[in-house]
Amino acid sequence: MIISVFGDAILPRGGEIWLGGLINLLAPLDLNERLIRTTVYRLVKDEWLTTQTQGRRTDYKLSASGWRRFEEASKQIYASNAPNWDNRWRLVMLVAELAPKNREQLRRALYWQGFGEINANCFVHPSADLAAAFDALRVDGMADVLPHLMPLVAINPRLGQSANDADIVHSAWDLAHLSEDYVAFVKTYKGILDAMQKAKKSSIDEESAFLTRTLLIHDYRRLLLRDPELPEVLLPAKWPGQTARMLTKELYRRLLAPSESHLNKHLILANGDAPEASDLVLRRFECDPLSTHIA
Repeated sequence: MIISVFGDAILPRGGEIWLGGLINLLAPLDLNERLIRTTVYRLVKDEWLTTQTQGRRTDYKLSASGWRRFEEASKQIYASNAPNWDNRWRLVMLVAELAPKNREQLRRALYWQGFGEINANCFVHPSADLAAAFDALRVDGMADVLPHLMPLVAINPRLGQSANDADIVHSAWDLAHLSEDYVAFVKTYKGILDAMQKAKKSSIDEESAFLTRTLLIHDYRRLLLRDPELPEVLLPAKWPGQTARMLTKELYRRLLAPSESHLNKHLILANGDAPEASDLVLRRFECDPLSTHIA
């Protein structure tokens, strides 16, 4: 949740916040002070954040590597459409034996980047940036594993009766489970969008808008991390992922103004300054409103 807040709300305002301000922002979500302090300490240790002391107060700021990872994730989260596919598969091959614990750590890290598993030694993705994937593994503490991994880009030459791209999809991903989670997401947030469409714009509470926006992006981000964003030709009929994307975009746009007003008052630095948001937030989900297409 804290990672989601940094990427969505704090990054456009310089990527920095006073610890006390973060605690106050997240208090309505029942994240207590001790939990937040422990979490940001771990994020510093894992090189997502750095610290800057102002007297007895401490600001937490995105590190250079943390900033790169957030910007890369933002391209996926706030895109209006799924990326185009170049008909090439990105592979990560394990070319050495790993201890079972390290092998499972690698599998889980690549799973949260959307990679599917062909077998114990081969992971696949349709469009991942392999350099960014390796950088993420390094940040996750697996630098010693990288020399045992070979990144490859492959294309299917379609020879005779050979396996096809759909066979890779069926082997590597559990799309049925992901589809169920997308459907549950749409059901939850479609109800919120319907209520907002019926209500007057002026009746939207600023704090509630911020909290709803935070939960929306957090839940959507967790789905996208698992989603390989396959091309439409390889997806099951009536795939709910695009519906979820359009719903997230429309709801985010409706929540943006009141939630930003809340952040203007409560996202502060250790010295008391309240940094203004850049126009980055206005460029998210760019294109025409899509509420009329959400069924």
